[in-house]
Amino acid sequence: MSPSSRRLLLVAATVTAAVTLSGCAVGPRATLPPTSTTVPSDQRLEDAHPTPPEGRVLGTGTVIDGTDGPTLCLGAIMESYPPQCAGVPLDDWTWDGVDGSESAGDTRWGSYAVYGTFDGERLTVSDPPILLALFDPVAPEAPKGGKTGITPEGELTRVQEDIAARLGPGAVFVGTDRGYVWLQVSWDDGTLQRAADDEYGDGVVIVESLLREVD
Repeated sequence: MSPSSRRLLLVAATVTAAVTLSGCAVGPRATLPPTSTTVPSDQRLEDAHPTPPEGRVLGTGTVIDGTDGPTLCLGAIMESYPPQCAGVPLDDWTWDGVDGSESAGDTRWGSYAVYGTFDGERLTVSDPPILLALFDPVAPEAPKGGKTGITPEGELTRVQEDIAARLGPGAVFVGTDRGYVWLQVSWDDGTLQRAADDEYGDGVVIVESLLREVD
């Protein structure tokens, strides 16, 4: 693979909802006061803990298997060679019979749709992975019916920075687009969405779970 082709592969870190997000703000920042001061401190966004799913979930993205074991990347992938990322550790992963991978040194990687059970921290693979290039998922319903939000841009930026500062690495991505703050997390059963609505108001923050429950 040529360096230019490899670079294009690494930039395509994760297949998620088809929205163009801007203004990424993840990682530590100076903590800002929450939008709502009426929410009890033990019910704020950073203290909301989604319940792990009972059935299987589906995650899509690059699987990197290095010295720390296999990981399903849910966020950005470092443009190093071999690649590196943060994501969900995989249990019971095997490369036996799996096509479409590359390797360099002790690291092997490829892009797949992965089914498994999620305990809140780790994903235990339950089915043979599907090469992402051959995977044709059903598109999820557009949040808010596809309607554009009405929150002013300055307020969205303030909320975005507040969430990024308070969640830190718990937020895979935070950005603004089409009148909303979009918060991507590994898993949400609706708990984080309700907490965001309580703090910032309905229709301000859209929480996207990158692992989707399938049964």
